[in-house]
Order: sequence, then structure tokens, then C-alpha cells
Amino acid sequence: MALDEDIPTVNIRLWRADAIVLFDWLMSTDVNTVPITHPAQKQALADLCSRFEWAADDDVISCTQEEIAAAQEAVAKDMGW
Repeated sequence: MALDEDIPTVNIRLWRADAIVLFDWLMSTDVNTVPITHPAQKQALADLCSRFEWAADDDVISCTQEEIAAAQEAVAKDMGW
């Protein structure tokens, strides 16, 4: 998805571990199997994945399996549910 300067955007700061977990999940998930209530939701997930690939620091998109596991553990550590 190309970003047009006329299209409103939102900047989101993520904890690095959250970014790693989300990117890993997006790359390993078949978006056709994710429950949606509107086709735009599937497109938004695909857009998010491509934004990670385009804008994310190589530190996030080139993580090792060990780094992904550590990020998953860190994110899940104090979930409370």
C-alpha cells in the first residue's frame, strides 16, 4: 500500500517485543482464516504487515527464533488473563 501524503495517517509507538510478536504472527498467519466481520479488516491486517516490512527497523523483521521466543515470553509475562 503506497502512502499518499493526502491520506491521513496515524503514528503508533510499540514496545519492541510487541512489534516482534505481531510481525511474526502476521507473517505466519493465513489472513483468510482470521475471523473478520468486514473485508476491510483483512485488508488492514495485510496493510499492517506490509508497513512492518516497509518501515520497521531490520532489528524487528530479521529476528531469530530465539529472539521471537524471548519477545513472546516478555509480552505474555504479566498479561493477567
